Amino acid sequence: MKAVILAGGFGTRISEESHLKPKPMIEIGEMPILWHIMKLYSYYGVNEFVICAGYKQHVIKEWFADYFLHTSDITFDFTNGNNIIVHKQHAEPWKVTVVDTGLNTMTGGRVKRIKKYVENETFYLTYGDAVSDVNINKLLEFHKSHGKICTLTSVSIAQQKGVLDIDSNNNITAFREKEDTDGAVINGGYMVCNPEIFEYLKDDTTVFEQEPMKNLASKGELKGFYHDGFWQCMDTKREKDMLENLWEIGNAPWKVWDK
Repeated sequence: MKAVILAGGFGTRISEESHLKPKPMIEIGEMPILWHIMKLYSYYGVNEFVICAGYKQHVIKEWFADYFLHTSDITFDFTNGNNIIVHKQHAEPWKVTVVDTGLNTMTGGRVKRIKKYVENETFYLTYGDAVSDVNINKLLEFHKSHGKICTLTSVSIAQQKGVLDIDSNNNITAFREKEDTDGAVINGGYMVCNPEIFEYLKDDTTVFEQEPMKNLASKGELKGFYHDGFWQCMDTKREKDMLENLWEIGNAPWKVWDK
């Protein structure tokens, strides 16, 4: 299975750094948050990724093109031609497809644009700005158990995200934007989608979190996988600094791959 990661937005709420790079490329512990998300998937055996890029998409492509430079010691030997020697070579077992899904395309439109890269297969889908210790294998098992089109990971946290109304059978019966008075669980991303999801995506103006989610919920095709562990988005500099601090003190709950 492939993991599709939305990484094309402007990141205006963390503009201190996103004016220079896409938000998923903002670093935690000297590595982009995108890398952290991919490491979680890879820990559970998911090593093929489709990155939905847009804003400053060249930065993402260049970073992966120079991956050895970020993870190894390099000798540039100009004494006998232009030789490059890679020391302690390390590369993840990843296949990464970076797709320019447009500068102003909405989230649903970005997913629609990568249809040919996932073909007629079930795929993971998540946002490129939130880390979690969600168990990807259990998420997939739950998705397979109910046979619906889409499963999303629900978390309990006070954020301005999509609010979910969930019944006793884990059916998501309503999906709407959060209000200040809410204390409900929210959409944490880390989704699994069957290929039928593309029938709900019209064009570049489609916002995944609006009509598609609402229509899936109304038709009983949306399930919630409740995660009571760690989840944190990186919408603001304060949240970025918090994640950075957790990484620096060796207490990053999402770092399941090195425990």
